[in-house]
Amino acid sequence: MTDKPQSPHSEWSSRFAFILAATGSAVGLGNIWKFPYITGQNGGGAFVLIYLLCVLGLGIPIMIAEIMIGRRGRHNPINTLQALSAEAGADPRWVYLGRMGIAAGFLILAYYSVIAGWALDYIVKAFFGQFFHADATEINQQFQALMNSPFQQIVWHSLFMVLTMAVVVRGVKAGLEQAVRFLMPALFFLLLILVAYAMGSGAYQQGIHFLFSPDFSKINADAVLTAMGHAFFTLSLGMGSIMVYGSYLPGKVSIAKTTLYIAGADTIVALLAGIAIFPLVFANHLEAASGPGLIFQTLPLAFGSMTGGWLFGILFFVLLFFAALTSSISLIEPAVVWLVENRDMDRQKACIWSGAACWLLGVAVVFSFNIWSEHTLFGKNLFELLDYLTANLMLPLGGLGIAVFAGWVMSNAITAQELELPQRFYQIWLFFIKYIAPPAVFFVFLHVLGVLG
Repeated sequence: MTDKPQSPHSEWSSRFAFILAATGSAVGLGNIWKFPYITGQNGGGAFVLIYLLCVLGLGIPIMIAEIMIGRRGRHNPINTLQALSAEAGADPRWVYLGRMGIAAGFLILAYYSVIAGWALDYIVKAFFGQFFHADATEINQQFQALMNSPFQQIVWHSLFMVLTMAVVVRGVKAGLEQAVRFLMPALFFLLLILVAYAMGSGAYQQGIHFLFSPDFSKINADAVLTAMGHAFFTLSLGMGSIMVYGSYLPGKVSIAKTTLYIAGADTIVALLAGIAIFPLVFANHLEAASGPGLIFQTLPLAFGSMTGGWLFGILFFVLLFFAALTSSISLIEPAVVWLVENRDMDRQKACIWSGAACWLLGVAVVFSFNIWSEHTLFGKNLFELLDYLTANLMLPLGGLGIAVFAGWVMSNAITAQELELPQRFYQIWLFFIKYIAPPAVFFVFLHVLGVLG
């Protein structure tokens, strides 16, 4: 067996701390904002079933691989892949996979922070009762007023970035770990309160039926590929976050068992979000397939007309903010660690430089909704371009690269040493990471490029 490299960084204090942190990275706007609306667009229960199968067959094997690569390398994604490529006698250009992951996380946070700023704005709107008895036109006008105001969006974007970097600058144990120890239980608690609220909405059974009763007549190839893509993206794979979190994982912790807990918690959050949201949608005779506007334009209408809507509207957008924050700290962490390791910076200076650069790009994203809205590239404004570039190109390529590197580049002796699985389960994982995950992710990639479907 090969000696295991030692980490120059702190480690998570326990497996539970890592599970909370990695779950926080995975749980974000994708679970609470995106999952409900794509489920609504693709017919409900049958889509959920296919999504769950994709998490099992695609997401979990790749997550195991990314955590394993991170723990084996014990550095930022670039240095990790450089070291592991040399260890395997492979092409040194595998470092570009690490570079792409760090870049993807940085670019995602630049626009993610802007959307999280909307959640902060909506907490204030809900607190001051701006949704109370508002009709659809008024709710839409409120949202458009926010979009048309660079100043408002920059203020909220700036506040969110400051909160993110305030956590990251404190390091692994004092910052990341302490934040998720509070935020993740609070997130689950708020979500359960909202589920209980939805149970009294009068349309709870209708929401449950929609979410869990399969109707395969609604399923086509596009829906299957959407479910596959979301199963992959919701676990925060291919952007360096899980790899760098894995680098802080103590060697005695089982990667496979921990991955199952993380994927399970992430999936439960997505399902609970659907259970909380769809009864409110149906109780107010709103459209489940209303798309991305479901959270910021449809739900405020529901909260404004329901008993207790003032309080639960506030709680919902606080929940959305917490979910965004647990993801944002993981998105910027790989870039911070790279600056510390490769540019001789202390953590504070690395946070200032990376945070400032991300904030500045986020300001440009804000402008793409208003004063720069007419400036487009390939028919997309900057927000749409960054979203497409990261979610549709960089992350699928990153996931494909992780699967190929773990399955075909790293030696079986090393992957077996890191995973420490019973032989039967190790062979199952190896089969999925070699022969199932790469073609599946490749089909997602072809789909988003428009080659398929």
